[in-house]
Amino acid sequence: MTVVVSGFEPFDGAGGNPSWETAARLAERGQELVGDRVVAVRLPVTFGGAWQVLDAAIRAHDPDVVVALGLAGGATRVRLERVAVNVRDARIPDNGGAQPVDVPVVAGAPVGYWSTLPLKASLAAIRAADVPVEVSSTAGTYVCNDVFYALMHHWGAGPGRRAGFVHVPGSDVVPIEDQAMAVAAVVRHALLGTPDPVLAGGTES
Repeated sequence: MTVVVSGFEPFDGAGGNPSWETAARLAERGQELVGDRVVAVRLPVTFGGAWQVLDAAIRAHDPDVVVALGLAGGATRVRLERVAVNVRDARIPDNGGAQPVDVPVVAGAPVGYWSTLPLKASLAAIRAADVPVEVSSTAGTYVCNDVFYALMHHWGAGPGRRAGFVHVPGSDVVPIEDQAMAVAAVVRHALLGTPDPVLAGGTES
């Protein structure tokens, strides 16, 4: 089986991006951590352009599972994203200078898509590995959500498809090795088709 994992280039003046470091680490250790081939893809932080790069990788590698990663600034744990929404509302310009406000990712498309990854099974496995993790119900409205929505609209919502998005915190909060282990748990359960247990993962606000 083949897995595509994407991460982003640096943005907003940062010198690096842990989402790409984690994707690259997972590709290096794919057979060890996942048991299958993992292809890492580095995406530009640009609306539209990021999906084009990921789409090309999906077409080239015909993966069984796709997990897109992004940085959640200020986060204290790995965030398993539940839903992608059809809106672009950028607080800051992307790396190409675009700053869309209140426009759809895909005009005329559904308001949202659910992740098709086994989030609760992954949550339990990552907790068991003592890596801080939560299920999140918002991937924001920047390029991360943009890629998540486009992935689900164009590929991940199809029958039998397993795809979704995971936000990672800074590497000073959760080390890259732990981030890679967490994403590997998501990938393993997706490849196995593990059914989700009934496990509370909501938040109070």
